[in-house]
Parts: sequence; structure tokens; C-alpha cells
Amino acid sequence: MLISCTVMFIYAMLPSSWKARIISWLEEHRELVVLVFCLPASFLFSLFLKVRAAARRFTTGSHDERVREIQRQVPIPLYDILELDEANMSVRVEPMVTIGDITKFLIPKGYSLAVTIELDDATLGGLAFGTGMSTHSHKAGLYHETITSYEVVVADGSVVTATPHEHKELYQALPWSHGSLGFLVALTLRIVKIKPYIKIKYIPVKGQENYCNMMRELSGAYEAKPKEFPDYIEGTIFSKNEAVIMTGDYADYDPKIPINECSKWYKPWFYKHVESFLKNGESEELIPLRDYLLRHNRAIFWVVEDMLSFGNNFLFRTLFGWLLPPKPAFLKFTTTPGVREYTFTKQVFQDIVLPIKELEKQVDIVTELFDKYPLLVYPCKVIDHGPSSGQLKRPDPRYMVPGTNYAMYNDLGVYGVPGKVKDKKKYNPVDAMRKMEKFTRDVGGFSFLYADIFMTREEFEKMFDLTLYERVRKQYGAEGAFPHLYDKVKPELDVFAIGVKAIGEEKSN
Repeated sequence: MLISCTVMFIYAMLPSSWKARIISWLEEHRELVVLVFCLPASFLFSLFLKVRAAARRFTTGSHDERVREIQRQVPIPLYDILELDEANMSVRVEPMVTIGDITKFLIPKGYSLAVTIELDDATLGGLAFGTGMSTHSHKAGLYHETITSYEVVVADGSVVTATPHEHKELYQALPWSHGSLGFLVALTLRIVKIKPYIKIKYIPVKGQENYCNMMRELSGAYEAKPKEFPDYIEGTIFSKNEAVIMTGDYADYDPKIPINECSKWYKPWFYKHVESFLKNGESEELIPLRDYLLRHNRAIFWVVEDMLSFGNNFLFRTLFGWLLPPKPAFLKFTTTPGVREYTFTKQVFQDIVLPIKELEKQVDIVTELFDKYPLLVYPCKVIDHGPSSGQLKRPDPRYMVPGTNYAMYNDLGVYGVPGKVKDKKKYNPVDAMRKMEKFTRDVGGFSFLYADIFMTREEFEKMFDLTLYERVRKQYGAEGAFPHLYDKVKPELDVFAIGVKAIGEEKSN
């Protein structure tokens, strides 16, 4: 932080002409900036956090003392794992505990979170207010379904514990609220018993109808027989007609099956490893559980490839792979307005939750609008909690799994530079994303709000049900104290001005 402030101070003192040159250089040499600054800074910062975590055990007070300090002065970092309750199969944590922290803590004890997002630096508190899913979500549901309590400092400074039985409406409104209702100081999550390995099967599939049907059958979109479904399921679509479907089950060591420690720094990026099975055919291997849970971490799925085109090169992985992934904070620090506009207009980073029965239509429209592969597909149950029970609308009855209270949806992950941009064809990012959002609304889906949205407020309120949210804002005094959800998540850029600019550029060309 001190270094950042010093750099920003020096930058502010420079003449305007120098600033313009610096910004231009940063924009033209983005890959070099990531390599020589973001990666080393990320490593040093991670090292600092580990040292601070060790020191904190001896220098900080109890959780209750830290919460009282938050009530006096916000923000105070909350990084500790507070309690493992094996009898009730839960773990209580402070919000800044990361996925990396919790996997290191739980897995040696024989447990895992019911839903573990694949990125090491993702915080449990950030996920609690922003939600997410994993390859276990066809059984466990969205991340927030695994949270049994939230401890929140609300607008008047009081600490409220929200559970399904106490402060129920607040409990229902906190997921997808993105910090617009209060400050999270602790949460309790469900855990599951595990085995040391995941036995993963790679199934290459040709034909869109074939891989879509297989994803639906394996995830239980047609009937509810959870014991017969794999513990983990994931699909990576490499072209409109080719995909690799992965199923995984908890397993003990088996000397007959090869072991792949896939998260080691020198290993090929996981999606590249997966792609090899399109040629090599169906196969099985054992992956240590923590390696499996963090399999997409080094390449941030396949996002890092657009930052470092040589990142999966054997020599780079061997010598420098241990520096990956770059931390978002340092990427943002080196993101100039021009770079930000570039990522907004020339790249797509979206996680969209859609009914899995419409998977063919999803692939078709994404191909038409973005022409970007691979695509990520995670099946996930979306539970019907009744009317006005949170920001997520109730699943459409046509998608419900017979005899259950849920429908099977899927996350569709679209990341990177669209094919139209690579081929230097006409591409209007605002038009493309608004068409994607309209499709999402029409089929009863919803966007994850940590990605850029392109909706007007009216369209936003058609995608999400804000009835309960608005009532809770009034009840807990959030109005005037915290920004509204739409204002919190909408882009800082003028979306529609960028769209108009893109149309003008198309006409001039």
C-alpha cells in the first residue's frame, strides 16, 4: 500500500505530457507490465500476507474485539478461521479468509466446503455477498445455499446474526447484495466429508446434441437420483461440436490409476491438459483433492493466456510458473483508462447462469455473438424458495426437476478475446452483451454481478426480483448508508456511449 501511494504521488506530480506518455506505454506494453511488475508484486504480496498471518496470531485480539473495532471504525481486516464444528458439519470464518486458506485448513482434517470456488485468492466473504458455484453445485446448489449464518454490522452500528430462523428476510437478501446492506464480520458455512483424491474421468464428446444431453443426464436435470450422480461434473466446450466432459468422485489411493498433481506450477494449464483428450480419447486419473479444487487457479481458467500469450510454454512454466496467477489488485493498479476500455470493448469476461435444458441455445448464441472458445459449463441446482425470497427469481416451472424443489441450471463461462476481434471483424461489445442479457432474461437466467453488466436499471429489475431487497434496505436503514445494488455493480464506464462510439467506428470503416 505504501509503495502504491508513493507511486501515485510521484505520478500526480508529473507534467501532463509525461503522464500521457506513461499511459500510452503501459497500454502498448501490457504483456511486459504483467510479466515484470504484476507477477513479482503478486508473489511478494502473497509472501507478506503469509508472514502477517503468522504474526497476527500473536498480536491481534479476539474476534469479538475486532468486531467492536469495526463498529467504531471501518474497515478492519478480518482474516481468521474461527471455529470448526464437526458435530454440525460447519466452519465459522471471518470474511477475508480465502479459498486458499480454507482448503489448507479443512482438507488435512478430512473436510471441504460444500462449494469451493476454484480461485485461491477468492474470499469467503466476497463470495457470500456475490455468490458463485462449483462443480459440486449440481448437488449442493449455489454457494450461498451452503451458508447457515451471516454476522453483519448494519447501518446503525449494531451486529445482527442472520439465519434461516432469525432475521430471516435479511438472511435471504444478503446473497447477491454485494455489500449494499451491511458489513460482513463473520459467516458459517456447511462442510462435507471427503477422501484424499478425486478420481476424474475425461470423456471427449463430438456433436452438440450429444454433449448437451450427456451434461443434462449426468447432472440430474431429468430426474432426482443424487446418489447415482458423480460428486463433481464439469464441461469444457472447445468448439460448437467438440467438448470434454469431466466427472469426478471422491476416492482413496489406487496404484492402478495415475496421479496428476495438476496445480503444480510446472504442469500444463488444466484446460490445455483437458483439451489433449480430444485426441487421446477417454481416460481416468487421480487428482489430489486440493489440486483438483484449485485446478483452474494458475491460468484463471484461460484468462491469463490473453495477458501472457507464452504463459503455458514449457520453459516459462518451469522457470516462472510459480509466480502465477497475478493478483487482481496489481492488475487493477496497472490498468489505465485505455486498458480498462480495451478490456471492456475488446474482451469478454462473463459468468451467466442459464437453464441447462437450453444449453444448445446458449452455445449457439454465444458462438454467434462472441465466437469465443473454450466455454465453461458447470451444472448447478437453483432452489425455489418461494415468492420474494431473495434477488434470484423463482425458477420457471418448465425447468423444474420432477418431484423436487429445484431446477437444474448451469454456469456458462465466456472469457477472453472474441473471435471477431481476433479476426478484425466488426464487433460492438455493447450490442453483443445486451443481446446476451436479453436472451438471459427471456429464458429466466441471471448474470453474476462481479462481471460487467450492460443493462438499464429497468432491465436489471426484470432479471432480478428486488421486492424483498428493497424492503430489507428500509428495515435495516441501508438507504443513505450503502449504495443501491444496481449502483454498486454497474460499470464505471458509460456503457451506452461506448456502444454509440462502436457504431460510429463501424460506419466509418
